[in-house]
Amino acid sequence: MRAPRLALTVLLAGAVSCQLVTGTPPTVSLRVQGNVADAQVTIDDIPVGALAFVAARGVALPPGRHRITVERTGYFPWDALIEASEAPVYLQITMIPIPD
Repeated sequence: MRAPRLALTVLLAGAVSCQLVTGTPPTVSLRVQGNVADAQVTIDDIPVGALAFVAARGVALPPGRHRITVERTGYFPWDALIEASEAPVYLQITMIPIPD
């Protein structure tokens, strides 16, 4: 369980509001499937792991826009900008081999 945190808000005229925030911030589930299990997944420039790992476990994203990149040597990179809101995000990732 996460420890409660304190949220401070600066109001107009320099007043400060303080409230105790409990629980975890909201997240959106990212679920993926793909054709190259050992391709590497990066979310917002942070390496997450192999596509097979991400497909098996999913990722909890904070609401908002996120860039998803999937790369593997010998394939064109797969890249998408997604909007995570309330519903889970499902991606089908089809990587295309680079011709010789």
